[in-house]
Amino acid sequence: MMILYPAIDLKDGNCVRLLRGDMDKATVFGSDPAAQARAFAETGCEWLHLVDLNGAFAGAQVNGAAVEAVLGAVDIPCQLGGGIRDMAAIEGWLSRGLARVILGTVAVEDPDLVRAAARAFPGQVAVGIDARGGRVATRGWAEETDVMATDLARRFEDAGVAAIIYTDIDRDGAMGGPNVAATAALARAVSIPVIASGGVSSLDDLIALRDCGVALDGAISGRALYEGALDLRAALAALRG
Repeated sequence: MMILYPAIDLKDGNCVRLLRGDMDKATVFGSDPAAQARAFAETGCEWLHLVDLNGAFAGAQVNGAAVEAVLGAVDIPCQLGGGIRDMAAIEGWLSRGLARVILGTVAVEDPDLVRAAARAFPGQVAVGIDARGGRVATRGWAEETDVMATDLARRFEDAGVAAIIYTDIDRDGAMGGPNVAATAALARAVSIPVIASGGVSSLDDLIALRDCGVALDGAISGRALYEGALDLRAALAALRG
């Protein structure tokens, strides 16, 4: 069954959504991330996807207090990405009750750290692959690389990572639908579970991902849930149906 991961993106302590990763194009949807997390959990979702947006740019934890408030507010597992770039940060978050860390920039810059973390914390380390035109972007999507998303995913094939979270940056926050073809192609290329992210804005989008021809672990949605374009109860029912 495909899991729906509601997204709580944190900027300056608030719940926001960016348009295509641009920090200057942030829409604030709430000032109480813990209350938002509780609302998602009470509706019946099984996981939450948290992002420290400031942290992604700073390369260190910035919205830690907000993340801790979310962890204290809900009993469902949460995964966190954004600025987690050393073993101390990984250990610190997992010891505080986070279910899974997402390593993005270091997957490109320090793949040995990802492998070491996946060995040390089985099932609790995911790789975030954020791509623009198929090429991976790092450091809060500010830096382009020449690394292709599929090539990066294959590097971790035997590392024991729990999942790959694949984000199509050009679709993210744009409400234009996910890149189903690219997500499916990545999922076919590796045996690691793949979670789709970027552009999931309707029930039809979720069903297209569910029925893309390869089993995806899940999909992340943010703006569509906040704006009411995607009804969380209906989405959960459809995925469980």
